[in-house]
Amino acid sequence: MKQVPVGVSARHIHLSQEHIAILFGKEYELTIMKDLSQPGQFAANETVSIEGPKNSFEKVRILGPARKESQLEISKTDSFYLGVQSPVRESGDIEGSPGIKIVGPAGEVQLDKGVIIAARHIHFHTSDAQKWGIKNKQFLKVRVNGERPLIFEDVIARISDNYALDMHIDTDEANAAGINTCDTAEIIDY
Repeated sequence: MKQVPVGVSARHIHLSQEHIAILFGKEYELTIMKDLSQPGQFAANETVSIEGPKNSFEKVRILGPARKESQLEISKTDSFYLGVQSPVRESGDIEGSPGIKIVGPAGEVQLDKGVIIAARHIHFHTSDAQKWGIKNKQFLKVRVNGERPLIFEDVIARISDNYALDMHIDTDEANAAGINTCDTAEIIDY
C-alpha cells in the first residue's frame, strides 16, 4: 500500500517581502509560530485581515518564508463568503485570478490577482516518487478513509528534493470526507 499522511490546509496567505514591509513596517521579518510539514516552511505568529467585496476575515495566518508574489489560498466556501470567484489552481499559478484587500497593522495592500483555491496535491520527496514510480505533475487517484470515505481524483504529484511526503487538501475537502491532519490516505491509481 502507498500510504500518505494528510495535511488539511485552512485559509492562509503567502506574502512577498515588499508586502510584508507595507503591512508590518520596513525591514519587518516574520516570526515562527510553528514549523509546517514541508522543510523550511512555517506558520508565522503574524496575521492579517482580508477584505472581499461581500465580507472579510480577521486573523488570516501568514505562512513563511516570504514568496516572490503574494497569494491567498482559500476554500470554495470562503470564496462564496468573501464574494470572489476564485479558480482552482496550483500554488503560484495566479494569473487571471481575482485580487483582494489585505490589511495589516502598518498598512494596506490591494492585490490585483492572487486569490486561489489550491488544487489538491501530494508533495513527494524525489526518493518517495522514484520508489513508487510517480512522475512530477502526474494525476493520482487517492482514497481517504475518514468518517465519510471518499476517492479524490486529479490529485497532482509535486516532486522535489526539498519536499516531505504529505497530501494537502483544503477544509471543504477534509470536511466532506470527515478527515483531519495526520490521518492517512492511500494512493490507489496513477
